[in-house]
Amino acid sequence: MIDITSIPSLKTANIGTKVNASGSGAGTDVSKQFGDFLNQAITKLNDQQTTVQQLTERFATGDLQDVHQLLIASEKASLGLELAVQVRNKAIEAYQEIMRMQI
Repeated sequence: MIDITSIPSLKTANIGTKVNASGSGAGTDVSKQFGDFLNQAITKLNDQQTTVQQLTERFATGDLQDVHQLLIASEKASLGLELAVQVRNKAIEAYQEIMRMQI
């Protein structure tokens, strides 16, 4: 069983908490935080892929006896990649919608 406390939370990103009413520099802070959040998420996704690759190599060589460990790591990486693709698609849709706005 997977320990639910080990799953990272989006609350830790704390995106948008430094937006102030004056607007001076708020956009820079928020965009930097969002950029940092995306970098961390992509790094974690890459780590998951690396873990799956290592477990697969261990399983192929016979060093890994518990196949469940490989399957769970593989499914986590698959879900993470699927989430990243969906977030990317939504970001592209939002960008295209903004570009279609008439000013």
